[in-house]
Amino acid sequence: MANSNVSEDLWDEFHVVVNMTSRELDEFLRADAAGEDSEQLPDQAGSPTGQQVLHILGKRRSDVTDADIGVMEAVVGTIRAERGDEPEPTAGDAAWRHRLMSLGHDPLRPT
Repeated sequence: MANSNVSEDLWDEFHVVVNMTSRELDEFLRADAAGEDSEQLPDQAGSPTGQQVLHILGKRRSDVTDADIGVMEAVVGTIRAERGDEPEPTAGDAAWRHRLMSLGHDPLRPT
């Protein structure tokens, strides 16, 4: 069920910290899930949270559900905890960058 009660602050903050486009995130999740012997279906590639972020990016604000709001809050909290409020582009180690990119945040992209 859609929830038009998502705050403007959360909506804006989510779209600031998730700095990858839906296409970039989809391609990253698919490439990450591809193995030598098999490849997951596109709508199942990547982590469940990454898939949820991808679906939220495709929604209008008025179509966001309560579950989506929970995901948005968790993603914003995780990325802010890892990056701070005004992060400078930073490479970090590969695992750290990979973890952030699976949530839709490329730490090398300037804000």
